[in-house]
Amino acid sequence: MGLESGTPVSTLHERSSYKVGDFEVPTGREEEWRFTPLRRLRGLHNGTAAEGGKVIVDVEAAPEVTVETVGRDDERLGRAYVPADRVSAQAWESFDRATVITVPKETVATTPTVVRLRGEDASGAVYGHTTVVVEPFAVATVVLSHRGSATYADNVEFVVGDGASLSVISLQDWNDDSVHVSHQHARLGRDARFTGHNVSLGGDLVRISPSVSYTGPGGDAELYGVYFVDGGQHLEHRLLVDHAVPHCRSRVDYRGALQDQDAHAVWIGDVIIRAEAEGTDTYELNRNLVLTDGTRVDSVPNLEILTGEVVGAGHASASGRLDDEHLFYLQARGIPWDEARRMVVRGYLGQLIDKIEVAEVREKVAEAIEAELDQGAGE
Repeated sequence: MGLESGTPVSTLHERSSYKVGDFEVPTGREEEWRFTPLRRLRGLHNGTAAEGGKVIVDVEAAPEVTVETVGRDDERLGRAYVPADRVSAQAWESFDRATVITVPKETVATTPTVVRLRGEDASGAVYGHTTVVVEPFAVATVVLSHRGSATYADNVEFVVGDGASLSVISLQDWNDDSVHVSHQHARLGRDARFTGHNVSLGGDLVRISPSVSYTGPGGDAELYGVYFVDGGQHLEHRLLVDHAVPHCRSRVDYRGALQDQDAHAVWIGDVIIRAEAEGTDTYELNRNLVLTDGTRVDSVPNLEILTGEVVGAGHASASGRLDDEHLFYLQARGIPWDEARRMVVRGYLGQLIDKIEVAEVREKVAEAIEAELDQGAGE
């Protein structure tokens, strides 16, 4: 951590390009790929992915919001984010049409804007791009819902203007045969606020990379994540918060539960406080609850501090089993073991689920967690 760590964390994020050829084909030995089972990516990482998949995009927009389907030449695309790895660059080079969502200046959207992405064929790859522009002093909520069967790679840009506020809920509830690799980047203006929720439940392999950058002081980002990993699933979240301007704030809290053989959760949290980012206030946390034998957790928080003038900076990671004392306490009061287990998991994940602003989504996530617990109880 910090200046004494040898190779700085930021070197993992210094390469960026719109061109696939500027990135080497991953071998699995690279730091950014060593936890990802490349053979399960179906060629998204090396250019061998079959064509012919299908993902349908449907947008239910708030009345105040504009939605457009545009071509690759639209100048609003790619301005906030430059691909940082080969899959992201492949997605940039390969998408045909993009979705642009615009929230006009000083507008408060009265309902969430829901983007539904439904996969209908996982046998071939599909590439996508979404850009959300929240103009200065506007307020909006966007829901990204991923369902069905797909082999899908995409880039999502959130451009949050000065004084604006955006809340995003991204739900990965794919079928068991799906692969999804996504980069979600938020660029915050002066005094802008961004809240991101990632909920990952379904899919064979899901790798989500949320990132945040700041263009003016006063930016505030909160990143929350909930994931439940079943046997054979690989759910990976790789976060980057890049503090490059002074007096900004970030908070990260990701929590997961795992059950059954070969369930694998990966969480990487990189926070960089650059020399010019005086007055930064940041903290990141990851917790994993292991419910059965045979699971694997990789949790790596990284904090690089290049200035001594910070308000606060810290990180924490913890992975472990259900607390026997908690279970005993509940059982001693007449609660059966299975219900006691449910209560502990509900409380553990519920603290983050309760933060989801959209009631319908919050209820669906809670129901999905109950279904996961039912599956675990039945085995």
